Amino acid sequence: MSAVLTTERLRLRPFTRHDLPAILTLFSDPAVNTFLPWWPLATSAEARAFYEARLQDQSYCWALELDAALIGYIKVEATAPYELGYALSRAYWHQGLTSEAGAAVLRYVAPILPYVIATHDRNNPHSGAVMRKLGLKYCYSYREQWQPKDIPVVFRLYQRNFTAPPDFVYRAYWERSAAHMIEAL
Repeated sequence: MSAVLTTERLRLRPFTRHDLPAILTLFSDPAVNTFLPWWPLATSAEARAFYEARLQDQSYCWALELDAALIGYIKVEATAPYELGYALSRAYWHQGLTSEAGAAVLRYVAPILPYVIATHDRNNPHSGAVMRKLGLKYCYSYREQWQPKDIPVVFRLYQRNFTAPPDFVYRAYWERSAAHMIEAL
């Protein structure tokens, strides 16, 4: 279970079953889910299954609260490749809240994990801006047939090393994709 973290504006805390209505609201919004690796939720039963599979009792997974309202989530996978992911309710976009939460999360995991990666669809440049604000560096891009949505996507991979050697780059996505490149950003 994740520790409770606080920032200037946010409280980051573990998810609970009491969050199910807010989870449904957040993850049913098609705009929020455009660049997430799952379909928008449609029912309370789907929200419960999503919570149990992806949010409940996770080591580095937090509900983002602003004024006691759940407005998003942020997570770092506890196993390699230690991938960072996040989503925020549309009403809170472009206010620096994801970067604020991400900075707190990275401070928390830096003594524990050797590095973190994050990827974004190149059609979602705002996510890339968050990654850069968090000190992640662009490494490479790769194309894949993204599941479960079954669409072709070019992802950009960013990485921040903590205890891993400074020149270490997680290369599994590069090696898995026949279409990989280094873009001039």
